[in-house]
Amino acid sequence: MSSTGRDTALTGEELRRRTLELVPVLRERAARTEELRQIPSETVQDLVSSSLIRIGNPPRYGGLDIEYDAVFDVGYELGRACGSTAWCYCLWTAHNWWIGHFPEQAQEEFFAGGPDTLASSGLNPGGAKAEPVAGGLRVSGRWSFSSGCDAASWVILAVPSPNGPIWALIPRPGYEILDTWFTSGMRGTGSKDIVVRETFVPQHRIMDPSRAGDGEWTGWELHRRLSYRLPFRCMTGWDLLVPLIGIAQGAVDEFTSRLQGTSGPGRTADSPLVQVRLAEAAVEVDAAWELHKRCIREMLGKAEREEEFTNLERARYRRDKSFAARLCVQAVNRLFEASGGRAIAESEAIQRFHRDVNAGSHHQGLSWDVSAEDYGRQALGLPPSPGRYG
Repeated sequence: MSSTGRDTALTGEELRRRTLELVPVLRERAARTEELRQIPSETVQDLVSSSLIRIGNPPRYGGLDIEYDAVFDVGYELGRACGSTAWCYCLWTAHNWWIGHFPEQAQEEFFAGGPDTLASSGLNPGGAKAEPVAGGLRVSGRWSFSSGCDAASWVILAVPSPNGPIWALIPRPGYEILDTWFTSGMRGTGSKDIVVRETFVPQHRIMDPSRAGDGEWTGWELHRRLSYRLPFRCMTGWDLLVPLIGIAQGAVDEFTSRLQGTSGPGRTADSPLVQVRLAEAAVEVDAAWELHKRCIREMLGKAEREEEFTNLERARYRRDKSFAARLCVQAVNRLFEASGGRAIAESEAIQRFHRDVNAGSHHQGLSWDVSAEDYGRQALGLPPSPGRYG
């Protein structure tokens, strides 16, 4: 299948312009997105028509002439307006990048409906079953937290195998969506449950994420994109972090705009404590964003030089990713605590930023305790903890 050719040569400047045009629109829709508990159809259409959704596509399937890391700049800006939209946008785009690691036949089938095809995922296999049968697997089970599933026509599910979880790609008729998403934060992501009942998954729609870009080179051989030339596990999860950085920056923006011009006797902007809290929060967000960008630059640079990724480097990337998430939570909590009683009103954006950043940080891929322990072990010359990968 070949690209449609639409917008494939977009520049970074044009992508940024289109992104910034969406920011006030998404800010206006943020409350309604929460009420719907999923991304509004008009927002999905805006992301598609702007071509921002195509950043993750492999070039031959309508992808843009730009590296995958451009998605992070978009996700950061969208997060400043609506954390749920940024979260789903980053995951939809990441999933289309993931598809480039699957066997070529699966990629052809996925993009047969066009370059704007969307997928959700469920990577917590729990009690899932995957029975080997002739030509593939028979899959059954229930998966939680499938963000953006309402707009998607495919799902990527982790299923058990003798050597650890593998991923199965299933089209919409092969699964059901259960409306289970009633949460305190990230309400608009629509991260509902996926149910599969005895669905056959052919072998060509199965991928081992632990080998992709790390001994198994389908993505690089087909697409010659640097992001396919490094271990898949190293690049995953940054799509979860960047919405949190955008949310935290949105909280800084909101806090600042509310207090500017309030100077005078007894006014909040004159409080040294408020000023210090703002400074601390702002630098935490800046530090999180710089950690994110530094790690991505380093990984792509190593891929370009065809360098090996050591176990300690992989552990450091996970450490930095989860610590950056921790910085975002600290920044938003600090500002929320200084925002007074008015901050708890549903009409106030800062209470939504507060709920969203805390909710998003609970994703297992951003767990500080797990990544910190693993880094510490390896830095001290001990083997990785059992079950750790990356």
